[in-house]
Amino acid sequence: MAYLGIDLGTSGLRALLVDDAGRPLASVERALSTQHPHPGWSEQDPATWIAALEAAVAELRDTAPDFAAIRGIGVAGHMHGATLLDASDQVIRPCILWNDTRSHAEAAALDATPGLRELSGNIVFPGFTAPKLAWVRAHEPDLFARVAKVLLPAAYLNLYLTGDHVADMSDSAGTSWLDVGARDWSDTLLDAGGLRRDQMPRLVEGSAPAGQLRRDLAQAWGLGQVTVAGGAGDNAAAACGIGALAEGQGFVSLGTSGVVLAARDGYHPAPETALHTFCHAVPGRWYQMGVMLSAAGSLSWLAQMVGRKPADLVSDLGEALTAPGAVTFLPYLSGERTPHNDAAVRGAYTGLSAGTDLADMTRAVLEGVAFGLRDSAEALRATGAQLDQLFAVGGGASSRLWLRMIATALNVSLALPAGREFGAALGAARLAMVAAGADEARVMSPPQVDEVIAPDADLRAAFDDGYARFRALYPKLAG
Repeated sequence: MAYLGIDLGTSGLRALLVDDAGRPLASVERALSTQHPHPGWSEQDPATWIAALEAAVAELRDTAPDFAAIRGIGVAGHMHGATLLDASDQVIRPCILWNDTRSHAEAAALDATPGLRELSGNIVFPGFTAPKLAWVRAHEPDLFARVAKVLLPAAYLNLYLTGDHVADMSDSAGTSWLDVGARDWSDTLLDAGGLRRDQMPRLVEGSAPAGQLRRDLAQAWGLGQVTVAGGAGDNAAAACGIGALAEGQGFVSLGTSGVVLAARDGYHPAPETALHTFCHAVPGRWYQMGVMLSAAGSLSWLAQMVGRKPADLVSDLGEALTAPGAVTFLPYLSGERTPHNDAAVRGAYTGLSAGTDLADMTRAVLEGVAFGLRDSAEALRATGAQLDQLFAVGGGASSRLWLRMIATALNVSLALPAGREFGAALGAARLAMVAAGADEARVMSPPQVDEVIAPDADLRAAFDDGYARFRALYPKLAG
């Protein structure tokens, strides 16, 4: 038997084929483009998702001998996107994506609604789905009047695969329409945006069956009966891919943005911290994450400014960890999410002198990102989350020096997973396996650990002092 995990990302779709032990068999990718018709707008045509899926499936069918043995499919998708359908399931307008900021005024108005944070467990961020629909209602009323269903990107692929409007809990938790504690749509939250429960998809757990692959698709793809899982939002799927399901399990993701994610056995919302508190993709569990918007992106920015490669800038520093330097970098190049929820704040260097060189500025960027991640870790700890050891993933995790900084700044050991396959596509494939009948505990296991990077006890106090200086600077930059 084989299982297919689909990861619908903003920049591309990835399809991963695994065997019944979860081992990768084949993988293909298709690029996607994003349109920005106005400043702050970010949209995609859902038809391009279907074209990318069909192209990926065609390549796998032609090149992977195990493709015909597929028994389950799971979809992970970028969260918060608003895909609007009419009564005939035709797309009304391009999907408004997670990084679209046009609905900032609508988000602020919804966030000020009494009781809304308490029900949804989260601040209403401009990137969430509810304010997008409020914007459409105000600025495109004729289109709003035609809306019969609102689907997230992963749910739109589920519709294509099964013929049913169905979404999972983890993805739906990022809409500001879900009672995240009760794991159900909230009529109160829907009514705040002028929407109804019948405009929402049917809800299932991510590891539960969402339906069966449409017979016409199964025939066209050369498959038999295939179970389609509920699926997941991208971060919940990534947590499934690395086995972060229970209290004390989680990861630090050091990509363009930065994430500190902790799985939770219970529901512990703390919207005032700007943490995201979402349902996990498996029943009875939740997860929380802090997000910083410019993590490895800050290093890429400096590298572009000086005409160097990011890896070369880091290699110039060597591998020895030292106390934070006199130069401090605030990594708020695109505003900041956790813990400030401040879209207007911008980055800065402080402590520059005539003797400052490029190595000092690079080290300050790495330290500033480490301190930004500590902001999220401190917010998580304030909710009672255990952060004993976290997996380190993402492109920035290739730098041992940066990981030593982060481990010491956060005072948490970082585990480096063996192998390269532990992302959202694997998580989606694992959800498909469970939906098709496999045992959750066996399937959702953590990967082997290649190396553990422990905090440097001798430098903990120096990093605490550096973090205090970092935190003191924010009020001077607040937007």
